[in-house]
Amino acid sequence: MEKKLYVGNLPYSATENSLNELFSQYGEVVSAKVITDNDSGRSKGFAFVEMSTTDEAKKAIEQLDNTELEGRNIRVSEAKPKTDSRSGGNNRRW
Repeated sequence: MEKKLYVGNLPYSATENSLNELFSQYGEVVSAKVITDNDSGRSKGFAFVEMSTTDEAKKAIEQLDNTELEGRNIRVSEAKPKTDSRSGGNNRRW
């Protein structure tokens, strides 16, 4: 089963190709997506990487979390499910 990872504190020069190369050392990378600002196109400093199995994702987290990438200590963890931001984090109806 595929597992999505959150990668934070990325250097702004990181690309999807560089993340693919880095994470592929620990298994098959299904996708890598650097999140960018809609107006400027500049990286927001975080990304999502999807690994092909849960075991590969765990290995990548163990090996890469808090390691240095281009002078910054990156954070790698399991991605949390997306929430509905319109409700402000709760499901109450007004």
